[in-house]
Formats: sequence, C-alpha cells, structure tokens
Amino acid sequence: MIVPRNRLLFWVAAIVLPFALLGAVEPRAAGLSIFVIGGLAALALVDAVGSRRSLAGLSLQLPDVTRMSKDRAANLEIRIRNERLRTRTLRLALVLPPEIQSAREDALVELPHDSEWSRFSWECLPRRRGNFKLETACLETSSPFGFWDVRGKVPAATEFRVYPNLAQERKDLAALFLHRGGVGMHAQRQIGKGREFEKLREYLPGDGFDEIHWKATAKRGRPVTKVFQIERTQEVYVVIDASRLSARPAMGAGSPIAEAAEGESRPELPTALERFITAALVLGLAAEEQGDLFGLLTFTNQVENFIRARNGKAHFSACRDALYLLQPRVVTPDFDEVCTFIRMRLRRRALLVFLTALDDPVLSESFVRNMDLIRRQHLVLVNMLPPPGVAPVFSDGAISSVDQLYQHLGGHLLWQNLRGLEKVLQRRGVKFSLLKNERLSAQLVSEYLSVKRRQVL
Repeated sequence: MIVPRNRLLFWVAAIVLPFALLGAVEPRAAGLSIFVIGGLAALALVDAVGSRRSLAGLSLQLPDVTRMSKDRAANLEIRIRNERLRTRTLRLALVLPPEIQSAREDALVELPHDSEWSRFSWECLPRRRGNFKLETACLETSSPFGFWDVRGKVPAATEFRVYPNLAQERKDLAALFLHRGGVGMHAQRQIGKGREFEKLREYLPGDGFDEIHWKATAKRGRPVTKVFQIERTQEVYVVIDASRLSARPAMGAGSPIAEAAEGESRPELPTALERFITAALVLGLAAEEQGDLFGLLTFTNQVENFIRARNGKAHFSACRDALYLLQPRVVTPDFDEVCTFIRMRLRRRALLVFLTALDDPVLSESFVRNMDLIRRQHLVLVNMLPPPGVAPVFSDGAISSVDQLYQHLGGHLLWQNLRGLEKVLQRRGVKFSLLKNERLSAQLVSEYLSVKRRQVL
C-alpha cells in the first residue's frame, strides 16, 4: 500500500495548480503547461513503480516468549534486519493485544549504513494477567524519490506471558527476613527438641526413658539414646479455590460495596483469585527461604491442577506458570472431590493452606464435613477474605441513616456466622482466619512462620 507524502502534495500545489491556471488563461502556454504537469505525473508514477520494493529486505525478529509482570512497565526487544545495508528511516507500529498497553502508537527508527541488524526497545505496560500473542507489525518507509510512503505488514510473532506482580508484596514482607537492627522478625529459639530422627549416641545421665532406643540397647549391651533434630524439609501446599466464590472483587474488611456516581464507571477491583494467586507465590518464596518443600493444588468443581511439593528455582517457575493462566470459573466448588484427592495423593503429613470463601452456609457445612477426611493426617489452615460489610455491629461509628444501620446489622449477622464456623473448625483442629485484603500475603506468611516456630506440623 502506498500513500502520498507531503513532498508530493507540495509539488502538486507548486506546479500543477499554477501551470493549469496559466494554460487556462493563456492558450499559447497550454503546451508548456501540459508538458510540465505531465513530467511531474510521470516522475510520480515512476517513483510509485519503484517503491514496490522499498520494504524488500526488511524483517523483524522478536523473542519467542516475552515475560512480564502485571501493572509493571516492561520493554519488548525488537531486532530489525536490513539486508540491503542502506541508510533508511523506518516507521514502526506493533499490533498489540488490548491487554498490553503502550504510550506510543508508532516509532521512527533510523537504520544505519552497513549494518544488517539494529536493535530497538518498545515500552509497554501489561494490564491483565494471562497469555497473549503478537503476530504482526506494520512498517512504513519512503519511496526512492520521496513522493510516496510505502506501508506493509510483516510477521512479528511473540508470546506475552504476564505473571502476577509480586513487587509490592515482597517489599511489604522484606522486614520479615531482616536479621539486623531493631525491626523485622528475628530468629527465635524453636519450641521443643524436634521430631525428626538424626542419629544414635551413648546414653548420658539425665536422658529420659522415652529417648532410649531399646533395640540398639539390647544389641550393644549398653544404653543407647536417640537424638532428634528440627524438621527442615516439611511439605507446604496451598489449595486455591478458583470457583465462582473467587470471582468476586476483593475488598477490605468491613468496607461497604462501592457505588459509582451517576455518569461514572465503577473502578475495576482485583478479584479474590488475583489476591490468592499473589499470596500463594509469596508463600512459596517464604517456604523456599525456610528450606521447605512447596506445592500447589487448584480446584473448582474438580481438581484443576496439582503440583507436588518440591523446591528450587525451576520448581517455583513451574508453579508460577501453572497459576498465571488460572481464571475463575462460574461453578460451585466441590469440597468432597478435593478432600478425597488430598486423602489419596498426599501420604506424608503436610501443611495445607486453603484459600477459599465459606460465607455460604451450605458450602461451609460441606467443608466442615469433609475436613474429617484430612484433619487427622495433615495440619489445615483455612483463610478467606471477608465479604464487603462483614464487621461487628457499631464497630464503625459513621452511621447516619436507617439504611446504613440495617446494612451494618446484616454484616454483623454474617460476621457472627463466620465466628461460629471458626469455633466449629477449631474443635476439629483446623484454624480459620479472616485475613485483610491489603495484608493478605504478609498475614499468610506470618501464619506459616508461626507454625514453623511452634513445630505444630
């Protein structure tokens, strides 16, 4: 495709219009006018014919996979190949998916002389988590005489993998791993002596009878004592509910449902699943720091994905790849299925961190009933984000109308039901917590570190 440039329009205005007017006014100058106008037209036609190969030898090379973080500026590296090795001015535009935003629509690139490859960086900002594709790019360059702009499309295939943004959560959790100064969570003495067998040693006065290894004592003919150590490689699993319960917007504790003013659009809030995914990955980093094994399980009305607990950078990348495509499904969660799966697949005692919502009485009853399958074998922590308005009555003194009073009463009843659910689960040895949206990752890691310190697992 070719389009006229300003240079062609200028010469048309400078030559065609005056000579056409001259030929109309003075008949004797008609031949000269036709000759000059025809010469300009022939020159423009020759330039148009010669522009067909203006884009020949130009191609783009992009990385096969481009990894980015949601709401975090990134650069897309583009390599431009100029096979003719001539100086060119190139106008470049990328057909980005709508989820990938960019401040620029196009860019001018100067290709130097005697250089086959040139590098260019395109700034972009991903707004949604997921997998997106870029397939084509648009190029524009001038014709040999500069009368026309030649435009065309070239293949530019790359895959955008937009991961959750952990920068803010890691910044908030930085103090938990500080070992200097007067702030942060410091190393503390472990409670107890550990449960993992380490070695045998000779009996020393003061050793308890429960510490004596009786078979080794009978074999050697003298008392032998068992030595235990603190468990270092425990298994931690995050169980994420990706059903319709996680599709609701995540709001702060006790906050009312925000209503947009007339003529204004309601601001888009992150879903509960977005917060669950971020918190799960941050907990995985904390488990790696503590030397534990980290695993994932996602479910809806069935088990969607299961990654057995391991450690290492490659394993964390596998967990991140499994979560960045996870989207909520409009189905009811099946706790029977997930608890049966855990009972059958996880033989070793592990810490199970459930991220779900139990404000529905029917679903909470099903959840409590199925906890009997796994609570004796595993340590279970249940965490959820509080629904909007859930708070004790009159905890917020800003009540100015009867409607707000009834709204707070409804939130109090729901809060009371959740407190009752907490006591029911507590009697079964399951800890239930309402975590704040803004502090979800930090509170989740604090719970995990508390379990480690107390050796509950």
